[in-house]
Amino acid sequence: MDYQTPPEVVRALIEGASRKARLSALDLLVRGALSGAILGVATSLAITATAQTGLPIVGALIFPVGFVMIVLLGLELVTGNFASMPLGQLNGSLGVAGVLRNWSWVFLGNLLGSLAYGVLLAATLTMTWSSPPGGIADKIVALTEAKTLAYASHGGAGMATAFVKAMLCNWMVSMGVVMGLVAQSTVSKVLAAWLPITIFFAHGFEHAVVNMFLIPTGILLGAKTTIADWWVWNQIPVTLGNLVGGFLFTGLALYVTYGAKGKSAALEGAGAAAQSDAPVLNRAS
Repeated sequence: MDYQTPPEVVRALIEGASRKARLSALDLLVRGALSGAILGVATSLAITATAQTGLPIVGALIFPVGFVMIVLLGLELVTGNFASMPLGQLNGSLGVAGVLRNWSWVFLGNLLGSLAYGVLLAATLTMTWSSPPGGIADKIVALTEAKTLAYASHGGAGMATAFVKAMLCNWMVSMGVVMGLVAQSTVSKVLAAWLPITIFFAHGFEHAVVNMFLIPTGILLGAKTTIADWWVWNQIPVTLGNLVGGFLFTGLALYVTYGAKGKSAALEGAGAAAQSDAPVLNRAS
């Protein structure tokens, strides 16, 4: 069947967490860098489509192409791992150190790949910094300032807003990872993963890896945002919000209702089987 049941999906997430924990630092960095760059490409594509059509929903419908590529290639995205990696720890197959190791290397890889694509895109939009930016570059600058200076202008309330938008974002992004596991065929995986990613992007929620590309690129193109603004008012609260939202709303919620029960059922089944075998063994002795 071209479908996995929810308990099977949770088991796949737990097994995937164990595999990810065994990857070398180089693998995590390379796969993370590719993910960051690909998500940057998808973001600039979505901004271009929105500018050309004047319809933000068009950008939201197009953006998931990058996420689907990441899922199909088995690359590493820290936001998805915020939901999946702790399941290995909850299941007892993975220690806290393994979870933190994965998150750290993948975060760094995502950042490096996002920055690399951002520099290359900024170069193309400015004729290698020989002409002033315009068009799509202006859109990136405006978004950069909206994601940093707009929050800063509201102080703590702005930071809290960024955090909550990040929680909601990674609820959907991590659901994209889960939905990609529900389906088996390539076409079904694409369609299943597409749905929640469209939802997050259409709402304008905050995604840590998208912002690793967008905000530094905006700074390169002339945004009034500083590096400190980027980290204090966006990257740090958004990363923490992504972690909390992905873990609570997706990873933990699915584990509690499917994974933990499945584990308990397996243990109960093993105990029942042992009891049913006991009389046979006694008779044989």
